Amino acid sequence: MIKMYVMQTCPDCEYVEKQVEGNPNFEVIDIGKHVRNLKEFIKLRDTNPAFDEAKAEDDLGIPCYVLEDGIVTLYSKDVGLEPRPRTDGASCSIDGRGC
Repeated sequence: MIKMYVMQTCPDCEYVEKQVEGNPNFEVIDIGKHVRNLKEFIKLRDTNPAFDEAKAEDDLGIPCYVLEDGIVTLYSKDVGLEPRPRTDGASCSIDGRGC
């Protein structure tokens, strides 16, 4: 099962979460629903080099995927999902350039 870390208010997360509805191969973990989920994600983000580029760009790093073998990726295509098109205009970053 692929763990998928998301947040309800993130447009990128909302887009990919719709693609996995009813798919038993994904466990969706909303980091905004419970502090336990947030702590789990923060520990992963603070210790895994997959987040280095996201942190350098001041991105949070969601959606995030943890594969069954423990590999972490921030790329939806790596798990067979389509990322949200950049042309739809929604943004969740402070500077408005993306999520």
